[in-house]
Amino acid sequence: MSDLDQRLEAALFAAGEPLDVDRLIALFDDGAEPSRADVREGLHRLQQHYSERGIELKQVGSGYRFQVVPDLGRWVSRLWQEKPARYSRALLETLAIIAYRQPVTRAEIEEIRGVSVSTPIMKTLLQREWVRSVGQRDVPGRPSVYGTTKAFLDHFNLATLAELPPLEDIRDIAELTPELDFSPRASSDSDSTASGESGPVVPPDEITEHLNQRVPGS
Repeated sequence: MSDLDQRLEAALFAAGEPLDVDRLIALFDDGAEPSRADVREGLHRLQQHYSERGIELKQVGSGYRFQVVPDLGRWVSRLWQEKPARYSRALLETLAIIAYRQPVTRAEIEEIRGVSVSTPIMKTLLQREWVRSVGQRDVPGRPSVYGTTKAFLDHFNLATLAELPPLEDIRDIAELTPELDFSPRASSDSDSTASGESGPVVPPDEITEHLNQRVPGS
């Protein structure tokens, strides 16, 4: 393994978060920085090196990171007593709508789901930094429009939104492979029950049908 590859490997293991090419280059002394092409080639070599191991070098929205391969995630998670946060179907449906139809307003989300979107759901998505306001719709009242973030891509192991599976292949956003998050955090009531909405719940298949239709004003 070359000196460059060793340095990239060490930095990615130590970081505890994704590192992009620019951050990796910034670790080198002035005058000794590798080119972007050299770093990308080194990252590719590391991906090949770890391709048949229990960990992999994965490119996500914020850069590159080492992580447990998905097939071993559930087994390895037995090392930790903390259970990962659980999210309600209402929250996951809301996140799926934003992911596939962004930019989208809260009213448009409610039209697709057939029920109101509670404030705790939007608060949780914003606090997790999975979604953010990306502007305002040019209609009366100028409502905010929402889109996903790099943190969303990181959590669901996506490098870009283009890697989202086709709607017909997924029933809800929870079927994507999330990162193995071992940071201790309690699952709050707002995360696990996500607001207790009233009104009829639209079946996932019907949500998918609505997602394939054009939302007025989008």
